Amino acid sequence: MAVPLNQMIRVGAYVVKQHLLGRKRYPLVLMLEPLFRCNLACAGCGKIDYPAEILNQRLSVADCLAAVDECGAPVVAVAGGEPLLHREMPEIIRGILDTGKFVYLCTNALLLEKKLDQFKPHPNFSWDVHLDGDRTMHDWAVSQDGVYDRAVAAIRRAKAAGFRVSINCTLFDGANPERVARFFDDVMAMGVDGIMTSPGYAYERAPDQEHFLTRRKTKQLFRDILNRGKGHGWKFTQSPLFMNFLAGNETYHCTPWGKPTRNVFGWQRPCYLLGEGYAKTFQELMETTDWDQYGTGNYEKCADCMVHSGYEATAVVDAVKSPFKVARVALRGPRTDGPMAPELPLDKQRPAEYVFSRHVQEKLAEIRHQPPGAADPVEAEAAE
Repeated sequence: MAVPLNQMIRVGAYVVKQHLLGRKRYPLVLMLEPLFRCNLACAGCGKIDYPAEILNQRLSVADCLAAVDECGAPVVAVAGGEPLLHREMPEIIRGILDTGKFVYLCTNALLLEKKLDQFKPHPNFSWDVHLDGDRTMHDWAVSQDGVYDRAVAAIRRAKAAGFRVSINCTLFDGANPERVARFFDDVMAMGVDGIMTSPGYAYERAPDQEHFLTRRKTKQLFRDILNRGKGHGWKFTQSPLFMNFLAGNETYHCTPWGKPTRNVFGWQRPCYLLGEGYAKTFQELMETTDWDQYGTGNYEKCADCMVHSGYEATAVVDAVKSPFKVARVALRGPRTDGPMAPELPLDKQRPAEYVFSRHVQEKLAEIRHQPPGAADPVEAEAAE
């Protein structure tokens, strides 16, 4: 089982409790970004295009633990940037685990072997290694040769040390279904505990804007991949209904508040993928964000998005509401032929707004007015 049973039970009970309390919007996973700096410069990434002064910022241990407490989500995904560049990452992870949360530490694995001894296996902890295909596919995706081999070596060492390890595979336009299927076979043979996969999101600041998938292409790609995986024993760390959605069998609306993001700017509106405003507190984020302005069908930037950070929470809630449906899909797998579910109409979506530069300038002004030593720079480790 890709997701530990205790996590499934805890998250399911949490969702049921929120519904019994009558809460319409609540978080499932906190996306915690303690820093933006990375030791790679992937062409499809929109997280590292910041001035050095911002890349040198980080959240402190206290900031991170306060965000976990403030949000209250049962699962925390620690992302970035590259989290292992943060000197205090081991302390952050220990602190989160002490609260009883489930933690996924997302990493490109370039520093994993070096840092592994600073962490201890825990039933609620998993490494989530970015691996976007086989050697050629992954090294192309991260714009650097040799990264695949180092990531695989780190995965093997982490598994040998007793850690849970999953992979995070982002797919782009031009992905070959047969090749992706072979890759999924390969990673399962490595002994990974699960696969998280998603189509890439078209970050407006990403250097490569030509290889992001449209929704129609996403659905056909995942149908072709999943059809080849029948009987192969692939284990996904995502809800069966999210996989069913990727295969074009569900008409879901985005749940941007399901995976709220806390980073060096604050609480990011509206989601992990779009930074169009920031709140000082989680309560302010939830109560003052105009959620109806976002999501596919509502906003031009969201038109082609089918990413887990927006739709996984929708699928999880649907699974809790429809246990027989999710059991059927889990048993048989997503349908990979026949008509697809109706698409959300785009005729009433509002046009895109481009506000990134304003937020960057405001943050730079804030940093430059801080007293000397107020910002503790991140660890400047190279990728070698």
